[in-house]
Amino acid sequence: MAGMKSKEYENTGFTCRNCSNEVLPLENGSYRNHCPFCLYSLHVDVEPGDRASDCFGLMEPVSVAYNTQKGWQILHRCVKCCFTRNNIVAEDGRQPDDFGLILKLSAN
Repeated sequence: MAGMKSKEYENTGFTCRNCSNEVLPLENGSYRNHCPFCLYSLHVDVEPGDRASDCFGLMEPVSVAYNTQKGWQILHRCVKCCFTRNNIVAEDGRQPDDFGLILKLSAN
């Protein structure tokens, strides 16, 4: 579904390819792009939301930083092609991101 930018398509649950946990979609009008349990993501986008990448490598969480406009963000790096992208931390909802893992990343 490359090139599709529908929030309904993007905001679906998934099974994490890193830890195998079931991940629920967010309910706050945004969409989840990483696992709240292990913080891993999947390299599926070239530009945010376009689903145009053919890499599909795991995106490892490598650090966390604060952006004055977007809040806390996780830097993910693809273990297959080394592509990097920042993703906003999910702090609320049914499955907020694991705060202990966020703290560990902040030490990097």
